[in-house]
Amino acid sequence: MDRNKVRDMAEYTIALTNEFAKAHGLTDEQAFRYMDRFEGLDFILDNYEAVHTQSFFDMVEAVGTVCRRNGGELQPNDIKNYEQLRKI
Repeated sequence: MDRNKVRDMAEYTIALTNEFAKAHGLTDEQAFRYMDRFEGLDFILDNYEAVHTQSFFDMVEAVGTVCRRNGGELQPNDIKNYEQLRKI
């Protein structure tokens, strides 16, 4: 894999993690650990080609769903700034 693609994937993953954190009222570190523990990061990296073409709103919801399927307990109604996130 070339360096540019690795950099792009890293930057996208960081940005999505930050949006996930904001949406759920978590710190960036808490969001990263949650997404790592419940396979959200694997989902992002394994499906990067499709994932990065979607809106952050859709991907925050999708990553949340993946995490719930793998034992995570954050629910969609836990999203703190739902309306603001929809504008992204």
